[in-house]
Amino acid sequence: MIELGKIQKLKIVKFADFGAYLGEDDREIILLPKKQVPENAKIGDTVAVFVYRDSEDRLICTTTIPKITLGEVAVLRVSDVTKIGAFLDWGLEKDLFLSFKEMTARVVRDKEYAVALYIDKSNRLAATMKVYPYLKLAGDYERDDEVTGIVYEINPDFGAYVAIDGEYQGMILKNEVHDTLNVGDTVNARVVKIRDDGKINLSPNKKAYLQMDEDSEKIINVIMEYDGVLPYNDKVSPAIIERDFHMSKAAFKRAVGRLYKARKIEITEKSIKLVQKKA
Repeated sequence: MIELGKIQKLKIVKFADFGAYLGEDDREIILLPKKQVPENAKIGDTVAVFVYRDSEDRLICTTTIPKITLGEVAVLRVSDVTKIGAFLDWGLEKDLFLSFKEMTARVVRDKEYAVALYIDKSNRLAATMKVYPYLKLAGDYERDDEVTGIVYEINPDFGAYVAIDGEYQGMILKNEVHDTLNVGDTVNARVVKIRDDGKINLSPNKKAYLQMDEDSEKIINVIMEYDGVLPYNDKVSPAIIERDFHMSKAAFKRAVGRLYKARKIEITEKSIKLVQKKA
């Protein structure tokens, strides 16, 4: 049986001026264009091909292996955005269509997004950014593993959904998101929990003792932007900390505590100031 959207091995059944017809037998055959026919090929030879539809919606096959096959998730670049949707580069001559209704956010030309390949109601291959059902669970990841993923959906109430390595379900919870994240962004994160259901919770932050080094440096830089005196102390509201430092209040207080113990800052009732080194 010839299957749309899949790579399969089919036999050459007969030749024509414009290519070769492939199939398991002569009852169901599909065209392999002449330029794709292997050199010195003969009837009975088996060829690995990908089955899709041409510009006239006819089933056709190619020896070119696309960047994504049916049911898979891949990160693809947007080659064009039109009034009817977007078109993605998936490695074949005819770009892959992504309709507006299958987007989780508006896409931008030349940016990459995680998508899945499915067959739409018109029996055509198409892309969807709603990749959640296509992603796998857990894999071989362990707590504190460093991973890379791409954001495929943002939920303001819960956080950012991430396709880890383009294959596995991951999520950065809302309280861990301190920088602006958009669909299509690539993130480096740390595995903080493998849930019982196999889904993975992520954090863009390193372990606390490592993160404090980065946070401390960030705080010093911001104080310098305020000419050495921050106009509030460590009891400031979480909203202001988020605005100025893009970190949680707990992380801010840890880093401020480290700087204070190292005598790099002074904390008063109304400010945090850099300690001036004596000449």
